[in-house]
Amino acid sequence: MIGIRRSLTTAICTASMLLTSQSSSQTLQQDISQETEYYRPVFHFSAEKNWINDPDGLVFFGSEYHLFYQYNPLGDVWGHMSWGHAVSRDLVSWRQLPVALPEENGSMIFSGSAVVDWKNTSGFGKHGIPPLVAIYTGDHPGLQNQNIAYSTDSGHTWAKYSENPVLDIHEAEFRDPMVFWYAPRSRWVMVVSMAKEHRIRSYSSANLKTWNLSGEFGPAGATHVPNWECPNLFPLRDPKGRQKWVLVVGVGDGGPAKGSATQYFVGDFDGDKFVSDNPSNKKLWVDFGADFYAAQTWSDIPREDGRRIMLAWMNNWDYADKIPTHPWRGQMTFPRKLALAETEDGLRLTQSPVREIESLRQDHVVLRNARWSDLQALLARRKWPDTLELVAKLELQGTRDVAFELRKGSAHETRVGYDAKRNAYYIDRTRSNNALSGSEFASRHEAPALSLGRDGLIRMHILLDRSSVELFGNDGLVAITDLIFPDRSDDGAGAYADGAPEIISLDIWTLQRKRLVSIEESRGIIKAERMR
Repeated sequence: MIGIRRSLTTAICTASMLLTSQSSSQTLQQDISQETEYYRPVFHFSAEKNWINDPDGLVFFGSEYHLFYQYNPLGDVWGHMSWGHAVSRDLVSWRQLPVALPEENGSMIFSGSAVVDWKNTSGFGKHGIPPLVAIYTGDHPGLQNQNIAYSTDSGHTWAKYSENPVLDIHEAEFRDPMVFWYAPRSRWVMVVSMAKEHRIRSYSSANLKTWNLSGEFGPAGATHVPNWECPNLFPLRDPKGRQKWVLVVGVGDGGPAKGSATQYFVGDFDGDKFVSDNPSNKKLWVDFGADFYAAQTWSDIPREDGRRIMLAWMNNWDYADKIPTHPWRGQMTFPRKLALAETEDGLRLTQSPVREIESLRQDHVVLRNARWSDLQALLARRKWPDTLELVAKLELQGTRDVAFELRKGSAHETRVGYDAKRNAYYIDRTRSNNALSGSEFASRHEAPALSLGRDGLIRMHILLDRSSVELFGNDGLVAITDLIFPDRSDDGAGAYADGAPEIISLDIWTLQRKRLVSIEESRGIIKAERMR
């Protein structure tokens, strides 16, 4: 929930100072607003205004993907944590709804999950309609406990359970419950973080109200970090059709790109305990970039769809309150379909943009069996929009380094490529912008390529959305996610190579812009639906 725990008093004071200072210079504020709206993503979710961080309560219900998230309704810095709410039918266009779970009586609403209680085990359902149930951490000074709330109108309104908390072990660092239905034993399972101990506890329940301890995992993997947070546990089939389980855990600092990051474990789960396939000192990272944290997956996606889809907060606790955006601060990654692949080192997670990205594709540029110089000439001929999708398959032919240069201008560029000398994919944002100073932002982030494809080709799938770049390498075995803040005039593109690679195939699409439906517009839509 909060990568490196900060003082509540400090956060609230900072928010108050920010809100007061907004009226001090109307002209300056207009200039900032114009510039930072230009950074607002087109096909990634961002709130209309104010601060957001962790995605919460990802659940599919009633033909809609529900996205709840950590939200400060009073300002664009961390504080007054509540659950914001948005919905989408296609994962690319979002409608923001009013706050679902507000801070109340000195208790902030920290991270958690949401489920459809299809069997009405909780008793909250009415007239045969299953309730949505949210499970979240209530944060009080020196105490964190687990609570529930429910909705009987498809998530439009929520009621907090009158007998909260449902789980309280009188600990200060006990948070971020993720709950799912475990069918083999017909019961609910909760995984929740003992943050400072680097442990994930498992609890079970018949009704979402009474919970019993059933297991514990950790410490393992990244243990040099200050805390573990935001666990997510889910099944995936391996290439042989066997069911495995993946446990995803956020770490507040000490990630591969410094700052916050997300690790994972592959293993087995029997309804009580998770057991990892790998040695306890093996570290596996979901994403090697600086801006991927608190990853969660959607529950209750229809069986005929069958996908496991992940979303994360695209930011880093090292500089999250400094990114140059207003009146909004924070955005989510693009949703990713997850799978397992067999490598020389065992089973590893793969990620790819969900297929809904195809609905945004517009102009299409194609190269087949071309020289690198052909690509360089093509890119240099025109200006390029700030939303692109690139899918490349390259043969190195002895090339030592190869990269696409995005958001390129007279002083700026972001390189996305592969370094053969280091056998690593990378995003280099050392020259991406001048909007954020400091070595923690101006940096290059690498991911080991693992085993290359049998054909020895380099594969890259890249998403560019104004102020972010996401790279998926080697058919998704590698992922790197980074924010960038280029100038408005950085509208060029280029191709760099230390050598002469051959382009087996390259597809570039410009991507359609999707507008966020505001809270006020959503209120009108909801009112119209109720009048039908």
